[in-house]
Order: sequence, then C-alpha cells, then structure tokens
Amino acid sequence: MAVSRLQLQGGARDLDAAGITDPALRESYEVCRRLNAEHGKTYYLATLLLPSHKRPYVHALYGFARYADEFVDSLTDPHPDALLPWAQRFLADLEAGSSTDPVGSAMVDTVRRWDIPVEHVVAFLDSMAMDLTVTSYATYDDLRGYMHGSAAVIGLEMLPILEPLDDAAAPAAAALGEAFQLSNFLRDVAEDLQRGRVYLPQEDLDRFGVTRADLAVAPALPHVRELIAFEVRRCREIYAVAESGIDHLHPTSRDCIRTALVLYGGILDEIERVDHDVLSARVSVPLPKRLRVAVPGLVRAAAARREARSWRPLPGAA
Repeated sequence: MAVSRLQLQGGARDLDAAGITDPALRESYEVCRRLNAEHGKTYYLATLLLPSHKRPYVHALYGFARYADEFVDSLTDPHPDALLPWAQRFLADLEAGSSTDPVGSAMVDTVRRWDIPVEHVVAFLDSMAMDLTVTSYATYDDLRGYMHGSAAVIGLEMLPILEPLDDAAAPAAAALGEAFQLSNFLRDVAEDLQRGRVYLPQEDLDRFGVTRADLAVAPALPHVRELIAFEVRRCREIYAVAESGIDHLHPTSRDCIRTALVLYGGILDEIERVDHDVLSARVSVPLPKRLRVAVPGLVRAAAARREARSWRPLPGAA
C-alpha cells in the first residue's frame, strides 16, 4: 500500500499530539490510518478537520470496521469463516484491556481511552456476522436493524471523541452513520449483488415491481431508477436528522462532521446526476468537488481550534 512521506509524517505528528508513545501501539494506529486513507478517502479527508490529537482514534474506529468488513465483503480475498473466531478473540482482548491484533490493539486502546460502550462494539460485530447468512431484508425496519449495528453504532462510538454538548447529539450521530451506510448501499447495488446480497428492502422492490434479476441489468431499467430515486429521498431525510445534531457538538468537531455530511451527501447528488442508474458504473464524488468542500472546512476548523485554545474563563467564574 503506497503511502506518501507526508502522510507518514502527518500520522506520526497526530500520534505525538495524542500522547501515544508505545511503539507497538503506534504501529497499530498507523495500520488503521492506512486503512482509512486507502479505503475511506472521503472519511479520511473529513478527519483532517479534527484536532490532531483526536485523529488517531477516529482512524482506529474506521480501521477496525473496515478490517472486520473485509472478512465477508472482499471481492478478491474474503475469509468469512475467520470472522467469528476473530471477533471472539477481539472481545476477549477488549475485556482483558490489550490486544496483539494489528488493528485490535488500537481499537482496544480507543475504546478504553474514550469510555466507548462495549455494547456498541458487540452490536457492530453482530451485524457483520449477519452478512454470513442474511442476503436480503423484508422490510425497511429489518434493514434498519442491520444498520443499527453496521453503521449507527459507529456514529455513537465517534460521539465521545467529538465531545457532545448535550444528549441531542446522540440520535443525530446514529442517523449520520445510518445515512452514510444507506448512501453506500445505493451506490453499491451492483457490487453487493455480486456478493449475493441486496440491501434494498424487499417491500420497496415489490412496491416498484423490481425483481432481483432486474438489479443485474445495466443500464438500469426505468422502474429500478424509480426505486433508487425513492431510496435517495429517504436517505436525504436521514441526513437532515443528522445535520440537526452538528451544533450540539464541540465547536472543534463541527466542521469535520459538516464536511463529511456534505461529501457523503454528494454520493446522492452523483446518483441523481446519472438519472439513478447505479448499475452501469459505480458513482463517486469527483476530487475537485471534494476539495471545494474540504478546503473551506479546513480553514474554519483551524479557526475553531484557535478560538478554543484562546478561550479562558473569566476570573471568579464558576
């Protein structure tokens, strides 16, 4: 995996800022950062807007999720039989407080440092296990049950790192994870079908007269496009819930989440741009557009960090 010297230096600086000094632990965090940079470019870009001492922990959450996901989702080298033993070993490591796993070490450290509820990790691993046997979802409520573990809890795992100001941040964080996941599902219909799975509710397929066989036809048939347009509208409603929580986060976290929301929401824009034909080619947000969103966010985030550092309570204030 090619990683530039600048990226390596930036990763080392972030680890220094976070006070992570143990060489083996630093290597685990670096593995997670590389997974994030390689496989989650949009997410990685948004993470740069966080204070440097928080970035390694976000990389750990992403790297752990990606590593687990690859057991069942890799199109080139899947190892589904290894998922459950690996998950069981990790949970034992989490209880013990340390791990020698290449990504598990950083994840255990992150969970313990930020007091992330273990039930979120368990829910995530349970959803990954569902991918071993479940290939479709009858209703949207059924799909939401899966997304709670595969995505919503990742938003909730992020929450302590983002420093919420009040309880209103939690449902919005869960909605953000769900919106990201649903965006990916809509983008990856064809790819998921290669894995034998459909992450569109059967009740929605039935509503638009879409069969599983229709999802293998490119370019997308008219009634398939109508189905995707319906799901895009639903996803935008979830993004609206997620956006409502941004102002309930610490000021130094807001631009990261706002930028991630706009960038991931851009997937829906690209789906609409190709008239909802997600079967001919995998859509993506062009790099120039990503930079137009991220660069102003970087400026605002830097200003927020400066303001946070300069703030001092008034003498005698409680």
